[in-house]
Amino acid sequence: MRRRLFFLVPVLLLALLIAGPAQAQSGDPGLFPTDNDVNVIAKKLYCPVCPNTPLDVCETLACKDWRQQIRNQLSAGWSEGQIIDYFVEQYGQRVLAEPERRGFTSFVWVLPILLALIALFVAALILNSWLTPPVAQSSEAHISVIPPEKIAQIEQELREMY
Repeated sequence: MRRRLFFLVPVLLLALLIAGPAQAQSGDPGLFPTDNDVNVIAKKLYCPVCPNTPLDVCETLACKDWRQQIRNQLSAGWSEGQIIDYFVEQYGQRVLAEPERRGFTSFVWVLPILLALIALFVAALILNSWLTPPVAQSSEAHISVIPPEKIAQIEQELREMY
């Protein structure tokens, strides 16, 4: 019996050493979220304290708490969408790094395209006006018809002067 135990203990220890890391790697990824898992979600959220600072790079206490909360939610099995929806529900649309593409916020996505198209149209008009030569106007169009009696009067005054 003692001989079997002497042989069985090292075999069991070896099996645990081999199976332990393999099980941790192939196990549920939600159990132990890595910093990378947390930062993938944190990049999509903004700091509640610092303006225009992504959550993954901000070092305020609030952001550290939020990242820990994301880690806890991932451990509990929450999906990325559920976590982001939770923060939007709690703090509003301002926490999103990228606004949703529906409703009024779709204007944020369409406006730059519209401005670019308008700018291209105006630039085309300006270039066209620079590149087309001005139309020569006929000199006959500017000659006004002077009544013959007026011409006679002017000629008479010129003869009297000289």
